[in-house]
Amino acid sequence: MLSTLNIVLPIFALILAGWLARKLKILGENALSELNRFVVYLALPALLFDIIATAKWDSLAQPEFILTFAIGMMVMFFLTLFIQLRRTQHLADAAIDALNASYANTGFIGFPLVMIFLGNEALAPTLIATILTVSVLFGIAIILIEIGLQSETKRRVIFIKVAKSLIKNPLLIAPALAIFIPITGTKLPDSVNVFLKLLGGAASPCALVALGLFLAGQSTKRLSNENKTVTLIMMLKLFLQPLLTWWLATRVFNLSPLLVHTAVLLAALPTGTGPFMLAEFYRREASTTSKCIMISTVGSLFTLTVYWYFIGPH
Repeated sequence: MLSTLNIVLPIFALILAGWLARKLKILGENALSELNRFVVYLALPALLFDIIATAKWDSLAQPEFILTFAIGMMVMFFLTLFIQLRRTQHLADAAIDALNASYANTGFIGFPLVMIFLGNEALAPTLIATILTVSVLFGIAIILIEIGLQSETKRRVIFIKVAKSLIKNPLLIAPALAIFIPITGTKLPDSVNVFLKLLGGAASPCALVALGLFLAGQSTKRLSNENKTVTLIMMLKLFLQPLLTWWLATRVFNLSPLLVHTAVLLAALPTGTGPFMLAEFYRREASTTSKCIMISTVGSLFTLTVYWYFIGPH
């Protein structure tokens, strides 16, 4: 647990920094919106572009692992989406909740965690999971949110408006453009790589500070109320997703022990900051998302430790 705690402690520290900055009036009322716009329009697109453009695609040709992680992730996403829509919830809000239940924090926590527990051999599949999470899953959620925000009844009008919104969305444009780098065999100049890494490296820290700013503006009473949606999402994210992933890895695709443990550990990670950024960016209710990130991060300390206790050292 100490190893896991050392990895997640900076997350709480960054959230606390944002919370204190708002409470002490170091940052003003507009800081949350502006910081989130910086992440969505600059930092996160740079991170996505860097991940796709610099990936060593030969090492990522692991179809069984891809299917294992992707199916587990997508089942959680669409199961939550179905449940929330049955509750007469708006499609945009249901998509964000579905993202909360399936969007693992593979980038910020996944890489250091698998390096400590499983070693360098687990880095390639971790990159696969990161691409699937921050590009594929994120893209599907954005498309559903855009569809949900359109109020017109004519399908043609909805399609045109959604298409225009997606074309202008930097979170979809960046990875779409980046895919041409490995396809064409182009090598990015070192200066461009440094630029992308510097700008992309700010995405997660800034998103966590923004989360702290948001929490500082919430009433204590509101944050302490029990939330059935959060409970449902946490059960799906911390228990059902890793359990389903384990079943797929061992019973369906017969992965090697290393890939089994990598897939399960990554599936058991807490909710990342992506859903919160989308909730703020699209002006949807972000309280549920902030709770999911906080509670899942704390809960993962125990679920990850229990799993590692039972499987023993790699």
